[in-house]
Amino acid sequence: MTRHKVLTTIFDGVPSCAPPEEILEEYYQNRIAAELAKGQTGDEGGPEVARIASYHKPFKEKKCKDCHDFTTDIGLIRPLRELCFVCHRDFLRYIKEPFVHGPVAVGDCSACHLPHTSVHSSLLEMEKSELCGKCHQEQRLAASMHERVMTHGMACSDCHDPHYGKVHYFLK
Repeated sequence: MTRHKVLTTIFDGVPSCAPPEEILEEYYQNRIAAELAKGQTGDEGGPEVARIASYHKPFKEKKCKDCHDFTTDIGLIRPLRELCFVCHRDFLRYIKEPFVHGPVAVGDCSACHLPHTSVHSSLLEMEKSELCGKCHQEQRLAASMHERVMTHGMACSDCHDPHYGKVHYFLK
């Protein structure tokens, strides 16, 4: 908008800007299409269109300004590390627990979660059974038990809280 004001002040005949709602609607539709395309899978060689399993409520309701402020350099209402805590205030209370997962402690929700939509539950960027292994490559203390549990289709979060806890290893 500022650029447009400057251009219209200096030059004649600069076309007017599209209404913000129109721009946001186009962005919303493009974003949904892109996120669906990212979630395409081919179980038998051919692509199969994935279904979005979870939406961030403000995104689904097209309330972009709940998180975004396009007048700032970062384009967000708060710095990224503080943004999720604007609505998810309960985490501010929980990060005082004796054990807090590193990304939660520093507000790096995007280490595991996507901001708009996901083909996985809870806006996770990948299947919950695979997510922890993205960062945690270290040898498990109870390696044989973990291997047995994983062969039964359990995910880490079935026993461990992925955000915080009162006991070591975030055990539930």
